[in-house]
Amino acid sequence: MKNPGNMKELIYIHLHPINQYVISYGIEFQEFLRSLPETPPHLLLLKHKFEGSDFNMHTRFDYIEAEELPRLLKEDVGEYGDFCWIDFEDSDGLNEMEGPEIAELLYLAHSKEHLRRPFYSKLNNRYAYLSHDDEWFNKTYYRNMQDFYGVLGKLISLKLGLFRSERAFFALKKGSAFPPIPTDMIARLSSGMKEGIVISLSKAEQSRFKVEVPIWIVGDHTSMDDVFDDYMTSFRTPPNAKFVFDKKTHEWSVFS
Repeated sequence: MKNPGNMKELIYIHLHPINQYVISYGIEFQEFLRSLPETPPHLLLLKHKFEGSDFNMHTRFDYIEAEELPRLLKEDVGEYGDFCWIDFEDSDGLNEMEGPEIAELLYLAHSKEHLRRPFYSKLNNRYAYLSHDDEWFNKTYYRNMQDFYGVLGKLISLKLGLFRSERAFFALKKGSAFPPIPTDMIARLSSGMKEGIVISLSKAEQSRFKVEVPIWIVGDHTSMDDVFDDYMTSFRTPPNAKFVFDKKTHEWSVFS
């Protein structure tokens, strides 16, 4: 594993729109939850080490309700090893799951691969979240890919805000924050995401008037060590695209 200090400010995205999932590095569970359009009502925990969960006798999976999420968010789920869950709407639907569907969920969590896309009318789930060493390797399924574009747009602004608090480099007016990057601007980079991109917050540049966040196409990887190697080569060349934040208008634009 590479020096995590060098990688902490990278986001890797490889988009698979046909099968409705995203491979990512640099998106941790807490950030993901904060970036969702709304908090899921329940999480069915397929693989985890959280001790505050309830047990569903029918599926024989643990689960938590929304009010327990703050406790889970305090956990370092990256230390769990595998951390996998799927959201669901209510226990009635959960208790109607049939054996083959439960088997699909077991396979999904075990292999990080789907037998069929993991969206169930009985659960009315929007996501399936599969991670190993959370943030290091994440595979997330989205019922609606627009949700992914929204998550990424908000997440980039959240991460920039964290770096701003650590560095005067990203200073904005007191009390202001980076707004989310609009969904349509994120979607404009979907062709690059299908190849595999790195968004580098550490290489962001600031002037009096704007902040520029560079993006490089680095290809299809499942090893984040390989992502880092390609990034170390790529960042010496001009970026393939940039998100640009205008400090005066407080608006984002994208150049590709």
